[in-house]
Amino acid sequence: MRETNILSGIRVLDFSRYIAGPYCAALLGYLGADVIRIEKAGGSEDRFVVPLGGDGGAVFAQSAGNKRSVCLNLKDPRSKDVIRRLVSAADVVVVNHPPAGLRELGLDYASLTAIKPDIILTTQTAYGHTGPWAERGGFDGIGQVMSGATYFSGTEGSPMKTAVPYVDFGTALYSAFATLAALYQKRETGAGQHVQASLLGTAMAFFSPILIEQAAVARNRVGSGNRSQTSAPSDVFATADGHVLLHVVGNGIFRRLARVLDREDWLADDTLQSDDARGEARDRICAAVAQWCATRSTAEILDKMAALGVPCGPVLKPAEALVHPQAAAMDFFSRIPLPGLADDATVVDFPVAMSGADVGLHSGIPATGEHSAAVLAEHGYSDEEIAAFRRDGVI
Repeated sequence: MRETNILSGIRVLDFSRYIAGPYCAALLGYLGADVIRIEKAGGSEDRFVVPLGGDGGAVFAQSAGNKRSVCLNLKDPRSKDVIRRLVSAADVVVVNHPPAGLRELGLDYASLTAIKPDIILTTQTAYGHTGPWAERGGFDGIGQVMSGATYFSGTEGSPMKTAVPYVDFGTALYSAFATLAALYQKRETGAGQHVQASLLGTAMAFFSPILIEQAAVARNRVGSGNRSQTSAPSDVFATADGHVLLHVVGNGIFRRLARVLDREDWLADDTLQSDDARGEARDRICAAVAQWCATRSTAEILDKMAALGVPCGPVLKPAEALVHPQAAAMDFFSRIPLPGLADDATVVDFPVAMSGADVGLHSGIPATGEHSAAVLAEHGYSDEEIAAFRRDGVI
């Protein structure tokens, strides 16, 4: 087992589900925190999303490593004492319920600070903690469509949501980042706080350049699919045997691209001497690049572009992404046990290297309630009390 040290001694209670909350807690676990996931008997719903067989699915596998699992029936009155003891020994509580749900479960900030005044509560909601929609629930796609990103990612009249739940993962990142700041401030002041992130807020922040432009000059852009509107050529192009993405920003890269394509005439064209101007001429430029790419293999294009420093990448299928030599060289993937599977599961490890700490996955995915007895014993419950809880369905 590898050891992590940055958040050693920090205990996190993870009451969250799906991605935004669980991955936030997982990020803290990658940095060494002791993360205890609280879920209902039989496993919560997010454990089985994109099922892999056995006791878990792909979504759970990505966010459950390093965690300990405790099953707890939150509807049983006796769970309140369990929560009180867990919170008393915790530093951070992560929950992604609307405000009313937090109050119903006794996991709102007022209730938690009554137990432990310096607790840090990190919550993720769909729309934020105030406003007319504050009590509504939602998922990743809601943030995508309400930020303008889906409208802009498709084409006029055909909005297109991305398959990647970037709003969920982005909210997890913002949450973890702010939680680390709260822990740092707590070290200085001794005070906890309520860290509040939202899917809508994340989506707005990620799509902010177009929103800023719209607010400033009312450009009223419409979607153009993969084709950028603020530079060119930036698009996905068909090759003789696949597809590549070419992304050109700045005069330097554009000049190098012109050399690759033997289009020195572009360098003398007064209408192509800035990113914005090239964005306006994107259809003309991209048509020429598409014609050039169509007769060449992906490998040839990648080599020619790399030789002159033009950013270009292959469009990979998931099966190809898993075995790409660059991903292998960076050790992006780890193999960890998944309860019920004969073979280990492949998951993406913490994708940041740190020269002064050993961070990332150090334990596998927990079985449902695997650590219930051990965690309760750590918090003062006797063997007899734990046995009674198990008999009565409290854990």
